[in-house]
Amino acid sequence: MNQPAADSTSDLSVFERVERIINRIRPAVQSDGGDLELVEVTDDGVVKVRLHGACVGCPSSSMTLHMGIERNVREKVPEIVAVEQVP
Repeated sequence: MNQPAADSTSDLSVFERVERIINRIRPAVQSDGGDLELVEVTDDGVVKVRLHGACVGCPSSSMTLHMGIERNVREKVPEIVAVEQVP
């Protein structure tokens, strides 16, 4: 019997799928001295992330959150409706 490929997402939860995307984005954020943490994915499709390091208080963090993180997550996980920053 054929086993699913190691990168198959069909058996992953929404949280796990979002986590994979966050982990792909993380190196770019870290290269600027920041970091991000996936805190929660709510039942109504809202991803909650916490920014760390240089991202905290950065004037560009809002743009990074919405144009980078949210755009990527929503593109690859259609169940997600928004990405929000939590303290």
